[in-house]
Amino acid sequence: MTTHALKDVAQSSPRTEHRPAARPGNPGGPGASRVVVVGDALIDELREPGGSQSFVGGAALNVAVGLTLLGVPTTLIAMVGDDEDGRRIKGFLDLHGVELLATPAPYGTSRAVSDRTDGEPRYAFNHAARHRTLLYQDAHRVAMAQAEFIAVSCFPFDNQREVDALTALISRPERRLVIDPNPRSGMMANRELFLANFTAMATRSFLSKVGDDDAALLAAEDLHTFSQRLLDAGAPTILATAGPLGAWLLRANEPAVHQPIAPGEGPIIDTMGAGDATLASMVSTLVRHGMPGAASETRAALAEAMLIAAATCREPGALLRQP
Repeated sequence: MTTHALKDVAQSSPRTEHRPAARPGNPGGPGASRVVVVGDALIDELREPGGSQSFVGGAALNVAVGLTLLGVPTTLIAMVGDDEDGRRIKGFLDLHGVELLATPAPYGTSRAVSDRTDGEPRYAFNHAARHRTLLYQDAHRVAMAQAEFIAVSCFPFDNQREVDALTALISRPERRLVIDPNPRSGMMANRELFLANFTAMATRSFLSKVGDDDAALLAAEDLHTFSQRLLDAGAPTILATAGPLGAWLLRANEPAVHQPIAPGEGPIIDTMGAGDATLASMVSTLVRHGMPGAASETRAALAEAMLIAAATCREPGALLRQP
């Protein structure tokens, strides 16, 4: 893994890897709606008794690719290194038509390892993942200023410098910011600070997504207690997901709208990426129709997200699938 001096890479120019052209069914072209996704891109390595294999991953990357597959032109801002793993990520994004604005990677590309060779899984993250940083430059600022929506996923909310830098770049967050904490225990250094910063940003966001795993890790609470905590703090709208129990859209002083998980053809193969697919579907709805208002509109948006999540679970890997 190549390690660069932080001072040197901070002054280098960002790399625009691919700008997707307009396609039939894709609202591309001048003046098109565009989403900028900010967060992680990494290599997921799975080690098992029979051998090991690796996949391009990262929650933010999954959301960006999912949005593009749903016909929404999307840019991903993530730390990607000039190394073999970085080139693999860039090729994957290019294949799926996602524009990458890579930020300088002082420690190379992030890698997550799930080791199951001794039965019980063990998770580890390399130095780059544990010390990730997003060094914004002019191209990143312009992309976020022009975006109709900005989706943030798996962001280091426990790093105050990172939070302050991101916050300074997002104008009108209450109209266009969507956040998903996606905390990873092996990448989180300060749980209390992570929770405090995520909660503060949720109060200023258009939509916040949380899962039952997030609630347990960040606050040792069940999903609905945690969602209510965010609503009480001032978050306007919560998308809450609980795996096989489905999803809820919650607003302060309004009845929650629930949609159960959708049935699908064939067995569930891999639940990886289901939450990211759900978020991508909901952001796609925001781009196409705006925030659903009536309960019937909300239920329809959730039903579409659950169908996409169900299809995603019936294929290996985290790539969004459509029914």
